[in-house]
Amino acid sequence: MDWIEIAVKTTTEGIDPVSGILIMNGITGYAVEDKCDFEEFLRDKEVYWDYIEDSLMKLRECDTTVTFYVTNDAEGIEQLSLIKSELSRLLKEDTDKKFGELSAEVKNIAEEDWANNWKKFFKPLNIGERLVVKPTWENLDDANGRTIVEIDPSSSFGTGSHTTTKLCLEYIEKIDSLLGEKNYEMIDVGCGSGILGIAAHKLSGAHVTAIDIEENSIRVAKENFETNAVDENAYDLFIGSITDDEELWKKVSSVKYKMLAANIVADVLKAMAPYFNEILADDGYAVISGIIAERADEVEQAFLNTGFGVKEKNTKDGWTAILLVREKR
Repeated sequence: MDWIEIAVKTTTEGIDPVSGILIMNGITGYAVEDKCDFEEFLRDKEVYWDYIEDSLMKLRECDTTVTFYVTNDAEGIEQLSLIKSELSRLLKEDTDKKFGELSAEVKNIAEEDWANNWKKFFKPLNIGERLVVKPTWENLDDANGRTIVEIDPSSSFGTGSHTTTKLCLEYIEKIDSLLGEKNYEMIDVGCGSGILGIAAHKLSGAHVTAIDIEENSIRVAKENFETNAVDENAYDLFIGSITDDEELWKKVSSVKYKMLAANIVADVLKAMAPYFNEILADDGYAVISGIIAERADEVEQAFLNTGFGVKEKNTKDGWTAILLVREKR
């Protein structure tokens, strides 16, 4: 298996939050290089150093970086896209600029080359009983009666290759069957490529509200809605966070949604639980994913505490998705 190295530039104060993002996204092995550690090493009064190699002395001038690895395939690019999205969220929240630039540099290979090379791994993929996800550059002669969702993720998360996306799509299909109606309101929080909202619309004609903190994701999602010939009146795209953008929250909360999807990470999901409770209609359904299995219980409890019932859970490849129902108020 081939691996790609990524180095996140940060500061000493940023090491913990960056490491937390990696752990929440299934990266348990990473290396930290911090010049402050080397300064402490030099100031250690209990050890006398008569000679230190020049290569070690250069650590005095190094950037503080957190280095990790992902597989050089479609799932790896999905994982990196999700991590980049979380780094962008952290950068926006870091108003005091304590955590540095939080950029993710792909090493050993040009990032633009990797972004193109991984496409060879992304092939048409059957998901659930009714969906097939097809990359825009691949031909599909026979969909066998399945609903086609055509996606070019660009640099945004969401091709269907990542386990969390598959789990979400399977539950979106199930929710559509449970609702047993057409043209309902659906909201996708953290929409990435727009894949979840597009699937919901193509299954049932749902009107989709899609939100992401990344301007690039909103651009890519719009392109994918257009690629799938979704009428522009059938979806709304917003950039921002419902937890700290008052104007956005007013727009979003003016509607009661029958379906909600959020493929994010555990801590963000926990913070959004009361907001989801507010906007979901009675007997509406939500699928939440992006949760590493070890944190599934605490995320589940956060939603139970805010008025949701758990209908089903599914854990696969170390990731958990939870199907929730909004109890009647």
